Amino acid sequence: MSNRTATLALAAVTLLLMGTAASASTREVVRYNAEVQPGTIVVKTAERKLYLVLGGGEAIRYTVAVGRPGKQWQGKAQVSGKFVQPAWTPPAEVKADNPALPDVIPGGAPNNPMGVAAMTLSGGEYAIHGTNKPESIGKFASYGCIRMLNQDITDLFERVTVGTQVMVMR
Repeated sequence: MSNRTATLALAAVTLLLMGTAASASTREVVRYNAEVQPGTIVVKTAERKLYLVLGGGEAIRYTVAVGRPGKQWQGKAQVSGKFVQPAWTPPAEVKADNPALPDVIPGGAPNNPMGVAAMTLSGGEYAIHGTNKPESIGKFASYGCIRMLNQDITDLFERVTVGTQVMVMR
């Protein structure tokens, strides 16, 4: 699938899922002075915010859900893949805590926790992804993944590429 086709498909899926009761986007351009290259994603778990550094002292800030206590991590990674309507296979830890979960939840299913898109991160089982639980945004709610509103992951998905640097910090 070409990048343009993927973008159009993602936009169409997002519009379908948003319906009329969708939450408003959480993104806004803010002042941000960091010693990282423009295009870097910085996640601050204590703030429950994700920043896409634009340069020139600015970033786009999104409110996100992050790992609950004991499930948070810190470090550097890269976006290793970008997926529209991904299927989800629960990691072993999630499956152990929720044995009734199916082995795979198809992309687009209402119980698929990945939402409309996901960007996998190098070095582990984590991703930055949409959510079918918008009420979790702004909370410590996941097993370590970074959750975004579907319209916000759509926006971020279009702005970054595979290889984008990601920094997760307290």
